Formats: sequence, structure tokens, C-alpha cells
Amino acid sequence: MTPELLLDGIRDTRLVAIVRGTDGAAAAKAALAAMEEGFRFVEIALTTPGALEAIRDVRAAAPEGCFVGAGTVLTPQDVERVADAGGQFMVTPALAESIDESARRGIPVLAGALTPTEAYEAMNRGATAVKLFPASIGGPRYLKALRDPFPDIPFIAVGGVGLDEAAGYWEAGAIAVGLGGPLFGDAGSGGDLAPLRERARSFVRLAADFGRRTAAAGSR
Repeated sequence: MTPELLLDGIRDTRLVAIVRGTDGAAAAKAALAAMEEGFRFVEIALTTPGALEAIRDVRAAAPEGCFVGAGTVLTPQDVERVADAGGQFMVTPALAESIDESARRGIPVLAGALTPTEAYEAMNRGATAVKLFPASIGGPRYLKALRDPFPDIPFIAVGGVGLDEAAGYWEAGAIAVGLGGPLFGDAGSGGDLAPLRERARSFVRLAADFGRRTAAAGSR
């Protein structure tokens, strides 16, 4: 997985799944369920107990064309541990040291940032894309204002994004949205997978419908 391939894939699907829970085995099952319903990019937060083993399990069982990464990657040591576990991309909540280490290794990294200065610095340090977090603080209007001086920065809106909010961020210029609780619920902690699967299908349909509308509008 190269930064270019990750970016192209995320632009195409418009979705990134974020698993955070209290049980690594449950998180792995939830990640695989989301993949089976159409999500291609899933991160497992390192704050989840057993996260590295979950990443190994998902990497081994992921459907073709699906990729697993790690979230809450903060240090160079985190990057090394995730890479050893088979993680294919890194995600940070802030301007952490892990951005520089991931870039040095050629591993794609979605770097957490909120302000214009942070977004600029993230890209300057080698981020593949900027994870606008927490996006709900400013909403799509803030993202649109942020993109005015930085039209070439790929933003992924994360934090408080649900089914009703996703299209607003895409319309404001986000290449994707990152979905945690609104997608997984308690599945990452051992909850029922059936509601997760239903929500996953709804998000995938929403993204596909948005893509078709955008393509139709562009062809006029």
C-alpha cells in the first residue's frame, strides 16, 4: 500500500471506518463485518485492548481489495509495532511524531489536524491526507472555509459524522468521512454485528448515490 494508492482508494469510496472498543477479538470481527458490507479501509484504534492482534487477524482475513490500518498512532514505536503487525496505513489524532516516522518509512498516514496551521504542518511533514478532527466543532462550513486557502489538501472529516451529516462534508470538499460510533455502535466491544452491517450498507449506498449524482452533474 503506497500513499498514492491509499489516497486514490479513499477518494473512490469516500469512506473510512474507525473501530474503537474494549475487546480486540470483537474489534476484528466488527472490522471484517464492515469490509464484507463494502468498506475497503478500516482502522483499529490502538487504544483497543489487543489492537495489534486484531490488526493481524483482519489483515489475514480481509476480503480482496480491503485494507486495515491503525488509529491513535502517536510515536515512532507505535509505527514500528503496527507495521510489524501488518497494518497498512496509520492514523493520528494530532500532529504526533508518528507522522514523520510513517512518512520516512513510506507508509500512508492520515494526520489529525483542526486549524489551518495544523493542516499545513501535517502535509509539510509528509501526511498523505489530513484528518479534520473533531470535524463536528465547525461542521461543513468550517471545512469549506479551511479549503479556500488549501484547495489541494485532501481532507477527511472525522468526529461526530453520521449518516445525516456525511453528504454535507462531501459537498464541502472532503474526500471522505471517517465513521466510528455512528457506524460501529458497540460492535467493537462485543455488541451485535447485525445493526452494524445494516448501518454499513446504508453508508455505502449513500456514498455511491453521492458519487453518481456528482458524476451526472459534472457531465452536464
